[in-house]
Amino acid sequence: MQTVDDLEVAGRTVLVRSDLNVPISPAKDGGAITDDKRIQASLPTIRDLAGRGARVVVLAHLGRPKGEVKPELSLRPVAHRLQELLGQPVGFPDTAERGVAGPAARAAVSAAGAGGVVLLENIRFEAAETSKDDGERAAFATELVALAGDNPAYVGDGFGAVHRKHASVYDLPKLLPHAAGGLVLAEVNVLKRLTEDLERPYVVVLGGAKVSDKLGVIANLLDKVDRLIIGGGMAYTFLKAQGHEVGNSLLEADQIDTVQGFLAEADKRGVELILPVDIVAATNFAPDAQSTVVAATEIPADREGLDIGPKTRELFANKLADARTVFWNGPMGVFEFDAFAAGTRSLADALTKVTAAQGLTVVGGGDSAAAVRKLGFAESAFGHVSTGGGASLEYLEGKTLPGLQVLEA
Repeated sequence: MQTVDDLEVAGRTVLVRSDLNVPISPAKDGGAITDDKRIQASLPTIRDLAGRGARVVVLAHLGRPKGEVKPELSLRPVAHRLQELLGQPVGFPDTAERGVAGPAARAAVSAAGAGGVVLLENIRFEAAETSKDDGERAAFATELVALAGDNPAYVGDGFGAVHRKHASVYDLPKLLPHAAGGLVLAEVNVLKRLTEDLERPYVVVLGGAKVSDKLGVIANLLDKVDRLIIGGGMAYTFLKAQGHEVGNSLLEADQIDTVQGFLAEADKRGVELILPVDIVAATNFAPDAQSTVVAATEIPADREGLDIGPKTRELFANKLADARTVFWNGPMGVFEFDAFAAGTRSLADALTKVTAAQGLTVVGGGDSAAAVRKLGFAESAFGHVSTGGGASLEYLEGKTLPGLQVLEA
């Protein structure tokens, strides 16, 4: 895979696909960016290209506008924040009503000189960006090339989008000299260490709401991991698959047969599969709900599990103590509520100890990364905090990612 360092960029327009899909509060609450981590992660590649004399045109999306211009999903707040962080002007089109690559975009790009930066409006305002029709996507990619003028190049730096066969991710680099940006290279290098160059014991910790979101990851990792720790909302489907009462806890009843298969396969392969032994069971889903700690096998029928209990926190920490490689995706409880954040905090703390002992710890997924920041942990306390989200999971499932495939060509 050619790197951004391999491209000669001085005097050229470089189209950079970044991942700037940041959370923004509703307009009634001010419409402010609530977490700019992805913008910050994109800065090194943009700075490098601009510093080497390129005119940088950044392509990115926000949310799922489904091919329509939606003001609440405009990238304008992102452009303002990007400008603040870069410490230089960032051009932005006045409108996208005549197309994301239309007259306003052309004017913004033309106004930028060498070393200048322009952010186009939400690329998903164009229906062709996400079209399943190869011709429609290719036509839009051609518009983007024309926007860049003579002798343009492409840099893919939005790892969070590389699992999408979208025009700006897949079709555009096929038309131009292309390279991978630093963010993509860092993600790929870490993920290879989780799948190819393993140091053992290798422990994967999965949480979050749904088993169905992690089926492919579990299936693909059962022949690689030494231990699989299951927490969060998905744990209740595992407990139910073992025949236990889970009360009103989150449950995917249609996945019970699949989970029973995973339990049997883990046993067959000698993979240690660790489930919660106690649960913080609440009367209802609320930040101030009354709760009590109960055995994981004895959840009352009128309660729901919102966090792992103290014995489980200790158990999970012990199972991580000697790990040399850890991948964590998904919180252990409803960390957004302070009363039910202890399990996620305990797990994150255990991972920092693995890092301190020179083990590789990778925090993957938006919720896990958000939890780390909300709970006050420095990202430097972990080996790598991924911005990849769903793309990271699909890589670990063994899937081909279109955006990586084309960068390798």
